[in-house]
Amino acid sequence: MNRTRTVHLAPWVAACLFALAPLMTGCDRDNAATSSATTNNGLTKIRVGYIGLTCEAPIFMAVEKGFFKEEGLDVELVRCQWATYKDALALGRFDVTHHLVMYFLKPIEQGMDVKFTGGIHRGCLRVQAAARGDILTVKDLKGKTIGVPGMGTPPFMFASRVMAANGVDPSRDVKWRVYPAGELGLALDRGLVDAVADSEPIGSLLLADGKVRNIADQAKDAPYKDEYCCAVLVNGKFFKENPKASAAATRALLKSAKWVDTNPAAAARISVEKKYIASNVNLNAHAIANLDYVPSVAGAEKAVIQSAHDMKDAGMLAPQTDLAELAAKAFVHLDGVTDEWLQGLEVEKLADGDVPPGDDIRQYAQLILAPGAKNCCIGRK
Repeated sequence: MNRTRTVHLAPWVAACLFALAPLMTGCDRDNAATSSATTNNGLTKIRVGYIGLTCEAPIFMAVEKGFFKEEGLDVELVRCQWATYKDALALGRFDVTHHLVMYFLKPIEQGMDVKFTGGIHRGCLRVQAAARGDILTVKDLKGKTIGVPGMGTPPFMFASRVMAANGVDPSRDVKWRVYPAGELGLALDRGLVDAVADSEPIGSLLLADGKVRNIADQAKDAPYKDEYCCAVLVNGKFFKENPKASAAATRALLKSAKWVDTNPAAAARISVEKKYIASNVNLNAHAIANLDYVPSVAGAEKAVIQSAHDMKDAGMLAPQTDLAELAAKAFVHLDGVTDEWLQGLEVEKLADGDVPPGDDIRQYAQLILAPGAKNCCIGRK
């Protein structure tokens, strides 16, 4: 418990840290051109960025199951780093990816030209208080100390949004303390924090151990329970020059998300065996199965609007920002990419594609918190 720091900082400062990252690509790619080309076999070339996270399974499966190729695309995967991921997309080091909505809204507000086009999966974040403490509601967090895995991480941003919506100023009314994700429960046990903001599997593990009660749950509480945390993103210039390829790539990723939801164990196995991620099959299967991969177009647009509204209330967006204009700038509708199409879309179900029932959440937590494991909701780099 020696890796901790106390932060009493306006949330928008942390959000800006991401937007002001040095303009380095951090990707294994040198070509910054955004125009697509056609291969000899008639496929359109496109570059898809990824980091190597468990929740990026739809990217990997779209390659392995041929969903990109079905849409007429010849894909080059471009591996990147967390610290420069947003800038790499904005600068055209790759054309398409899927990533966290809240991470990109501040940069878009500040002029970054990227577009959301469809939702991949819903969120996995919680705010939790000590089970034996006196915090029963979000309003009770006023004057308290909250543990988070990092400033600017998804748990921090979710907690800030929830507090602002309940009349608690996240920049003045609480103190933040940063701990490694796996030590948040220990910080509660020792009385170093009064509450924590966390993601799966931390939240479920703490509940299973009887250490906490939920104060806010992104998976269950309105208006967050149907909110998409990750969505398809397209470089703005690429979208303008290649609208058909942008739509094709979005369809491939949304179809792949549906396939992953149907076959989480198979997606986990392929992701590990093909070395897209440094993990093990059990860890990956548990992590994928605990995310809600139900792709949606309207859901993604709603998530952009709701997240922007809450981020502004929490001070993470500028007071003068017109939220309708921001949403219109951030989200675009593409030809052939609709919820009606998704509802009629069928994917195969493999005999060994699902995760066996009854697995212990503690085993899952131990796996995902092992050294080297990466989790998009925690934001581990």
